[in-house]
Amino acid sequence: MPKKNTKIIAAFNQSGGAGKTTTVHNIGYHLAQKHRVLLIDMDPQASLTTFMGIEPKELKDEQTIYAAITERGPLYIWHQPIHNMYLVPSNNALTGAEIELGRDITTDARQKLKFALEPIVGEYDYILIDCPPSLGYLSIMSVMAATHILIPVQTEYKCYAATEQLLTTIARLKKGGHKDLQIAAFIPTQYDKRTLQQSGILEAIKKQIEGRAHITTPIPNSIDFPSASQAHLPLALWKKNHPAVSILEEIANYLIKL
Repeated sequence: MPKKNTKIIAAFNQSGGAGKTTTVHNIGYHLAQKHRVLLIDMDPQASLTTFMGIEPKELKDEQTIYAAITERGPLYIWHQPIHNMYLVPSNNALTGAEIELGRDITTDARQKLKFALEPIVGEYDYILIDCPPSLGYLSIMSVMAATHILIPVQTEYKCYAATEQLLTTIARLKKGGHKDLQIAAFIPTQYDKRTLQQSGILEAIKKQIEGRAHITTPIPNSIDFPSASQAHLPLALWKKNHPAVSILEEIANYLIKL
């Protein structure tokens, strides 16, 4: 079981383009300046692995999360920290793992990631999990391993419209045996305050989750995020004076106080 002060945080949203990977990469960096942080890439697209400067195609399956959740090998943690963060990488073998694990009818099947983390969880202050953009088996497994959920939500109508379904899924998981699961926060992402449509969606999201979860300061839309990711750097190392850096640090500090 996790140490009392270990937070396992799954970045979760079934909508693509919400900024989950960018959130994990950047929030992880800010947490890692004072804490021991492990990132886990649970997405077969392996974007987090790529953002960290590792080529997924060059990894053997036993060097990824695939081996641990299919019980083919121990949890593989990248041998040296990257910007103070440790990483369990991913590659497209996870696509097959989702099909394989979906056929497992045992009650423990959804706990495979949780079981894989148990031997090492006490070595880290924070474990951040990048979930795939779906409500599939890999996402459910990630949430079942987590103590908290962090929900990036793009300030666009499609993400707003899917939020109620997301909250319903979380409620079902809590009712189905994970009653201690907490929503850490909603993070509005890619926000452009100059557009009336996005300002309206942000207000609608605030009303939708009022009294149910914390909502952070919106992260502004910026071409510097993809540029930093392409350079395999957190935004704070790509452009330290970017206005979003202080917001990311604010969110990290909020998570520390949970």
